[in-house]
Amino acid sequence: MITFRFAASARLLAAASALAFVTSAPLAAQDSAVVTDEDGQQIVVNGRPAIGSFGVDLSARDLTADPGDDFERYASGSWIDATQIPGDRASVGSFYNLNEDVQANVRELIESGSGTKFGALYASYMDEAAVERAGIAPLMRDIAKVRAIGDKTEFARFMGDTTDSFGASLFGTFVYADTANPTMNALFVGTGGLGLPQKDYYFKPDYAKQRTAYQAYLERTLRTLGHSDAAAKASDVMAFETYLASLSWDAADLRDIGKVNNPMSSAELASYAPGIDWSALFAGAEIPPQERMIVTDNTAVKAFAELYSATDLDTLKLWQEVNVAAQATPYLNKAMVDSRFAFTSSLSGVSEQRPRWKRAVDMVNTSLGELVGQAYVGEYFPEIAKQRMDDLVRNLKLAMADRIRGNEWMSAPTKTAALEKLDKMDVMIGHPDEFRNYDPLTITRTSLYDNAVASTEFNADYAMADLGKPVDRKKWVMNPQTVNAYNGGLENKMVFPAGILQPPFFDAFADPAVNYGAIGVVIGHEISHGFDDQGRKIDANGAVRDWWTPEDAARFEAEAKKFGEQYAKFEVVPGSFINPDLTMGENIADLAGVMVAHDAYKKSLGGKEAPVIDGLTGDQRFFLAYAQVWKAKAREDALRSQVTTDPHSPARYRTIAPLRNVDAWYQAFGVTADDTMYIAPEDRVRIW
Repeated sequence: MITFRFAASARLLAAASALAFVTSAPLAAQDSAVVTDEDGQQIVVNGRPAIGSFGVDLSARDLTADPGDDFERYASGSWIDATQIPGDRASVGSFYNLNEDVQANVRELIESGSGTKFGALYASYMDEAAVERAGIAPLMRDIAKVRAIGDKTEFARFMGDTTDSFGASLFGTFVYADTANPTMNALFVGTGGLGLPQKDYYFKPDYAKQRTAYQAYLERTLRTLGHSDAAAKASDVMAFETYLASLSWDAADLRDIGKVNNPMSSAELASYAPGIDWSALFAGAEIPPQERMIVTDNTAVKAFAELYSATDLDTLKLWQEVNVAAQATPYLNKAMVDSRFAFTSSLSGVSEQRPRWKRAVDMVNTSLGELVGQAYVGEYFPEIAKQRMDDLVRNLKLAMADRIRGNEWMSAPTKTAALEKLDKMDVMIGHPDEFRNYDPLTITRTSLYDNAVASTEFNADYAMADLGKPVDRKKWVMNPQTVNAYNGGLENKMVFPAGILQPPFFDAFADPAVNYGAIGVVIGHEISHGFDDQGRKIDANGAVRDWWTPEDAARFEAEAKKFGEQYAKFEVVPGSFINPDLTMGENIADLAGVMVAHDAYKKSLGGKEAPVIDGLTGDQRFFLAYAQVWKAKAREDALRSQVTTDPHSPARYRTIAPLRNVDAWYQAFGVTADDTMYIAPEDRVRIW
């Protein structure tokens, strides 16, 4: 689900080849399960599937649709017809709905923990009267710091200081495993500073509405901050950001690890990108001189430094003022919040603000994520879920190993390296082995703004403290209550938080076909990221190294190109097509996830035939579970934004596009050449 990312944390796992397949009982639902408690005693747990008789919502289907013409419609058409997107939502669907459930659970935990740090933080957010009384006075203290800047050296130092305070920098920094030595943490440097989501928003006609809304927001903000000539100054800020956008890299290039792996020392960076006092910027961030760091979008960094040198200080300070205000706005009075919402709603198409309690929960999750997460897993993550997930992951890794061994385009040396990487791929399920310590962070019930400042600084310092130290592979970059999963990139690991390990993704008592078709595909998806167009450039130890032979790479790229051509034809909304260069890694992972999970499901049956349940074969239940995981509806503005900025294809195409290349899906639903989704066998993509 997560594309290649510079994340953090992990540990090495025992070799997958030493594991054995765990067979699944071929039942409509598993009424009971044997689990081992903390004392090593086996106990029987009873339960029934949360959805339907075996784990799939059969009422969601549209049985008038031909599965071979539109499988999304067949699997979820009735749900799509009956579902309305609430005014405060950009989209709805399985991911979004489960996230709503998790939010409600977290709210209950927070409200019952009034004496805790997270209870105090939540209370300060919900005290609207206190926030209104404070008005923008807290913000103006930070604005005064910007206005006191006397020269560009001071401004560079201020940009560095925004790593742990409100404000923006043209050059972002973060800490992650070194690309050459993944056992040690290094500094990464790249560009930032855009107020719109991505460079295309500043130029393409499709985003004229969003540009107008953004400029109006800039003007309102500057006027609120006391600028009498707010319209002219807003135009100056917009012109500056538009120039930045013209110098920025395309989103597809930013996900190419071969392009972003540019090591330099601090001295080399200063020589390569003059025009800014790098020493002052790093001093503001409390970063000492570096012998080795990774400058990601290096040519943009150089161009940004040149623009910084050529831009007058007054324009830079205006740009910084609106960024300080934008980041502080969630913790300010209603007038400021409403002003920003008038802009951000143009990006997503929503018409209503989310309820305040949901925004409060979001802040708690962001600021004290593992603290409330520890309470969450204690309440909502049973041991049976962990044990069942262990079995699923074990089987998926073994199925992937078989796929690698049987791969026709991969040579023997590359297969050996791939199996080594798979063997070393660590897996973390539910929650971190060790939770973070939040004792040094002071939170009060009386000042939301001060709490936001304190937690921002605390979390930034926590992240930066790893610089120059060995990588702690036990750390997570997601909270346990997150409805998502990720592959750790340079750490060669997979993480599956407790939040996603619930129906419809996972149900310990559902039919095995359902779990393999839902969370099993998610597991296979994350495994395959280690071998996609970017994962193949990272070896078993996490170092950036292309370990494929040139011939293997050429054969892989030919299949990937063919796969990309399928996606490039999908017009998501009028005038906006999927960009296969941006989405390639996720698209490959979706296909691989289905293939590997289906293999694992078939093997788990131990040679037995799955029973027919409610008229559906095991394979049909598998593919229905997969499709219903991706059932969703989204607003046009949100889809247009996703196509431009997100390496994941929209949900509809994550449903239908991979299946067109899966032989077992054709067989399960009798799809023929007369059907719309049909692709001839010789034209189907055979990456895994």
